[in-house]
Amino acid sequence: MATLINLAHSVGECLYHVVFIPKYRQKQLYGPLRAKLGPVLRELAWQKESIVHEGHLMPDHVHILIQIPPKHSVSGVVGYIKGKSAIWVARNWYGRQRNFGGEHFWARGFYVSTVGRDEDVIRAYIRDQEKRDQEEDRQLGLPFI
Repeated sequence: MATLINLAHSVGECLYHVVFIPKYRQKQLYGPLRAKLGPVLRELAWQKESIVHEGHLMPDHVHILIQIPPKHSVSGVVGYIKGKSAIWVARNWYGRQRNFGGEHFWARGFYVSTVGRDEDVIRAYIRDQEKRDQEEDRQLGLPFI
């Protein structure tokens, strides 16, 4: 359950369901990268005073349930997370140390939905997303990566 955020002149509980994808929706989020990227996304959210309550990295997209304080915009926080995590991926997985011009890991844009009374439903959806995708792939006869 999310907690209330107390600021100088406001109190709020701002939860968002956010989804974003790698460039060209390539299946790049697997193996060791998938295991290490989750804590990086949580740390980047924390740097913007936000909390990731739930999250799941699928091979071709990311679901997170994030609490953002009212003083920050959703697009600002998500843009920060995507930008800094792309730099982290370039440095740690592609051996780049500087000059990140032209390096794009995430696609432009993202999906966001506010979470109100259906928080438990959204948490379950994020948690069980991989099982649903595997079942759909199995029914279609596709291999799941």
